[in-house]
Amino acid sequence: MKSISPIGPTDEIRQGHGMNFDPVSADMVYALIVAGGKGTRFRSRLPKQYVALAGVPILARTLRVFDGCDVIDRLVVVVPPDDIAFARATVIVPAGLRKSVLVIAGGPRRQDSVFNGLAAIPPDAVLVVIHDAVRPLVTGETITACVDVARKHGACISALPVWDTLKRISESGCIEATLSRERVWVAQTPQAFQAAVIRTAHEHARREKEAATDDASMVERIGIAVRVLPGSVRNIKITTMEDLALAEALLKAPEAPDGS
Repeated sequence: MKSISPIGPTDEIRQGHGMNFDPVSADMVYALIVAGGKGTRFRSRLPKQYVALAGVPILARTLRVFDGCDVIDRLVVVVPPDDIAFARATVIVPAGLRKSVLVIAGGPRRQDSVFNGLAAIPPDAVLVVIHDAVRPLVTGETITACVDVARKHGACISALPVWDTLKRISESGCIEATLSRERVWVAQTPQAFQAAVIRTAHEHARREKEAATDDASMVERIGIAVRVLPGSVRNIKITTMEDLALAEALLKAPEAPDGS
């Protein structure tokens, strides 16, 4: 697995120590930003995490939110293996971040990329906040709230209740049933975990060859309760060009007092 040395607060490359940061105090909180996708649905020659949102790369916008959040101490960014130099030169260094950043090569699946990122985080780290790079409209308030709950309870995600009517569809494309919306929520990121919890969950999934589309589901499988905090409708995941247009509109729109 490839990596580069941590990028320091003055945008210079510090002397690294292999894949990992130097050991740190047990109170450190790491943000693990997952930017390993190829963006095949995005219809762009660039992977979506590098595409500009109102003139700034999506990944840079996301990193700046975490860089400016007081509860986050250091950043780990996971990108496709061939993108490490590109991401550093065109996104991370120009972003002007204050905190140390480590860039790590991702894997074929999202969960493989997160596993690689976790391996780069010192074993004495207490909390890890995992976030999709293509959710650049996340707020520091949401990050802080998730960290506070995870610190106390072990695991916490942001999510939104489902408002649309849900249908279960048969293999032939016909409605089989209308499902109740009660107690059904759509998971978002950030997802914050005590470091021991998320490491154990990923190791279990790897050992049992279990696939998962988010980290909370892995934690559920090892019997840990995951707390849920109401997220924001603004915290969209940019997957298509239409999402990009929506994100640009949301940037121009004032945020509602309730954060929605």
